[in-house]
Amino acid sequence: MDTNIRPDNMERITTRALADAFIEEQVAQIRKQVGDQKVLLALSGGVDSSVVAALLIKAVGKQLVCVHVNHGLMRKGESEQVIEVFQKGLDANLIYIDATDRFLDLLAGVEEPERKRKIIGGEFIKVFDEEAKKLDGIAFLAQGTIYPDILESKGVKAHHNVGGLPEDMKMELVEPVKLLYKDEVRVVGEALGLPHGMVYRQPFPGPGLGVRCLGAITRDRLHALREADAILREEFDKSGLAEHVWQYFIAVPDFKSVGVRDGKRYEGWPAIMRAVNTTDAMSATIEEIPYELLHRITDRITHEVEGINRVLYDLTPKPIGTIEWE
Repeated sequence: MDTNIRPDNMERITTRALADAFIEEQVAQIRKQVGDQKVLLALSGGVDSSVVAALLIKAVGKQLVCVHVNHGLMRKGESEQVIEVFQKGLDANLIYIDATDRFLDLLAGVEEPERKRKIIGGEFIKVFDEEAKKLDGIAFLAQGTIYPDILESKGVKAHHNVGGLPEDMKMELVEPVKLLYKDEVRVVGEALGLPHGMVYRQPFPGPGLGVRCLGAITRDRLHALREADAILREEFDKSGLAEHVWQYFIAVPDFKSVGVRDGKRYEGWPAIMRAVNTTDAMSATIEEIPYELLHRITDRITHEVEGINRVLYDLTPKPIGTIEWE
């Protein structure tokens, strides 16, 4: 049987009891697979990798080595938050690597979305492989692959967890939540005792802002995207929408339009806002944001973010549009 196919009789994890049973089963499987060897985990701080980290800490404790790679495509303040929550709060064995220049230099001039994903995913694995060589006994690579990643890798998109692994990777994979949907991962996370805000944090793609800075990534446009996205998140937090919208973000395309600022002609990029709700990431509906909030977000982004002179709202559900633009 294909181990990447979810059994038809597998019950959806919707309760604490079902989550506890899943955790007990996975802890036993992880211990059997890993033995007394060490595991390397890509800890982004997102829901999936956080839950995998908690599962592995429960199963093998300090045998887990968490590596947080700042690829320069994180949201504003995100790497700092990962260090604060995991190193100080959860006492994780955490290694922090700032690889911003390494990633952005490789991505310079690359426009095609699938190629960007492959570059980012492949470079991630190289960083981990390099880190593993510095450590004794690393035999396993843990990943936060979830079931929609597997389904979508079969023709919709390449995902760095399932579609971009180098053939010569020497570490065996540990993927304890690969048969779960996102809502199930959250139930498991709460059962593991992770903070509510972490478990219900909105999903963030493995390639990060690399698939939201559309086309070839430039540092100035990436900076504008990061600042605009931070404003969007701040306004959603203040309005109470953050807890009710599954995913919300800004994408910035690689073209400009004319505008006016301070009485002068001003060319800038548009910031495309997207806010969707879903239960399994296979389909999604559009959140109806109050116009007052849309106007406030637009005013802040166009006045506070250098390089952006328009804000658009994407009203396309999935299907027909995917959640991410790339």
